Amino acid sequence: APEVMCVSGETPILLANNKFKSIEKMFAESLQSEKLINDGRLKIIELTKPINICSIDSNLKISEGKVTHITKLKAKTFKVKTSLNDEIIVSSNQPFALIKNGSIIWKIASNLRKGELVAVANILQVENNSSTKLFNSQISLCEIIEITEGEEKELFDLTVEPFNNFLAGNSLMILHNSKFVGEAEERIRQMFKEAEENAPSIIFIDEIDAIAPKREEVVGEVERRVVAQLLALMDGMEARGNVIVISATNRVNSLDEALRRPGRFDREIEIGVPDKKGRKDIMQIHTRGMPLAKDIELEYFANITHGFVGADLEALAKEAAMKALRRYLPKINLEEEEIPPEVLEDLEVNRRDFSDALKEVQPSALREVMVEVPNVKWSEIGGLELAKQELKQAVEWPIKDPIAFKKMGIRPPKGILLYGPPGTGKTLLAKAVATESEANFISIKGPELISKWIGDSEKGVRKIFRRARQVSPVIVFFDEIDSIASARGSIGDSGVTERVVNQLLTELDGIEDIKDVVFIAATNRPDLVDSSLLRPGRIDKMILVLSPDEATRHSIFKIHTKNVPIAKDVDLKELAAKTEGYSGADIEGLVREAALIAMQESKMKAVEVNKNHFVKAMQKILPSITKDVLDAYAQFRENYSSFKPKYVD
Repeated sequence: APEVMCVSGETPILLANNKFKSIEKMFAESLQSEKLINDGRLKIIELTKPINICSIDSNLKISEGKVTHITKLKAKTFKVKTSLNDEIIVSSNQPFALIKNGSIIWKIASNLRKGELVAVANILQVENNSSTKLFNSQISLCEIIEITEGEEKELFDLTVEPFNNFLAGNSLMILHNSKFVGEAEERIRQMFKEAEENAPSIIFIDEIDAIAPKREEVVGEVERRVVAQLLALMDGMEARGNVIVISATNRVNSLDEALRRPGRFDREIEIGVPDKKGRKDIMQIHTRGMPLAKDIELEYFANITHGFVGADLEALAKEAAMKALRRYLPKINLEEEEIPPEVLEDLEVNRRDFSDALKEVQPSALREVMVEVPNVKWSEIGGLELAKQELKQAVEWPIKDPIAFKKMGIRPPKGILLYGPPGTGKTLLAKAVATESEANFISIKGPELISKWIGDSEKGVRKIFRRARQVSPVIVFFDEIDSIASARGSIGDSGVTERVVNQLLTELDGIEDIKDVVFIAATNRPDLVDSSLLRPGRIDKMILVLSPDEATRHSIFKIHTKNVPIAKDVDLKELAAKTEGYSGADIEGLVREAALIAMQESKMKAVEVNKNHFVKAMQKILPSITKDVLDAYAQFRENYSSFKPKYVD
């Protein structure tokens, strides 16, 4: 029992009458007259007449303590020898007393080191003993000269009230005791007993996963005994009577399976994420006492708060009210005791307050998977009209008008792959489609899922899709998908990449369907992605995001120069014509470099960026997309459907 701190049976304990008695003899004598609680590996005696022993109080003085329980069990041992020619056998986690800054701190046996000073009582020691160092009139310090690990054997433990320590061994080492083993089960028995006496009654256990986890997964013995006690009380030999047990948890899969069957918890009721109507009802409750402006439509905010639970919507209403209060603060004199009635009458929460609050309040279910709230519009992306149209059909239409798809008898695409040269706007397209479709957006960077622990990478994928199902509609965006979904058999690692690919395939097209979850992946190396991921049913659409043409480059220049002071001699159409092979990211870098050159020439003054600055910038920022790159992507587009794995002849 890892949580029990204990010592060997032959260890002498100092009684209150200054006599010694071994802990084994105390157990044997108590067994003749006291009640034995047999709990499998543990044998516990509950003493109706406590034994008085010596203990150390909070003032570091020797006082009287009372032994209320004695426990016998088997545990791994350590032998500790001190400079006082004393040795004691204890469990690996038995705490010894050390003195630091004038007070006791506790350190378990397995962490003790040779040469450390441990506290001993100074009752029977000579004060000028060369083997000890006097701390105060009643406590000395002695040195540990040897500590060795031993085999498992029978050990004993005391429960001492009120100071939770006792004096053990011939040198009177100060040892901490365990709390009463079985106290948790006793409290549960008492709770059910009280409920039966007051029947009909309801027992409500909140966060039940804390006391009833899966027994095979916990390290401590306490949790196992608590689960066993709950099982016996809920469906044991004795009838429970008119007592109903209700429990709550947000980790239902962490509960012990034996609790989740008829006769114990007969029904499981899932309180999920509210739908649009539920969100509107919740918002009406939380805003009924607020002075709302006429421009607020709660139905609109209910439509766009996908994945928000009741607590999130309450936080949204509070944050909107705080935004409104900040607007009125200049009108309020904080030194006055009362706010003028005309200011109070003028207070109202408007649409902008709620819109600003939405930027700060996120769905709580998505916080662990790093939800982003993109703010990229289609108008901020120059060109790429074909890619935009494909994304609108695949993502925006199904979320905004699902009835049309149902009438046509087709299902919307599950997955989309954006591939093309670096810097062409693949990530930007994914953010824009999330903004325009008003869906939640989970952004996952491929390499961050890879873990050195076996099973952790696949667990991360499962967790992402489980969260996504809870807060749908949602877009799950995997950037650099080639890093976690490389072709199986092509990488000589420990197999983690292959397991991640298998998990992704199962999530996208397994037995459990994903509804209102759109999977978007981006890569500039589509040839490395596993071919099984690229078939319809998993990746339904493959959108090639090519380098921008002249008209698109002109649009990109317009977007990146709208806040830059451009001289009249700069012709954006001419620049677009001269920048063939430049990606969107290259053009952004070109504009930035031209502005930096202008600042350098004007000695850090804000001046107009002229044609000459762009000419110099083009000498530094070179095009990143060559004809060979474009030919490689075109060839992949033609040949990927005829690709055969290496195990196929």
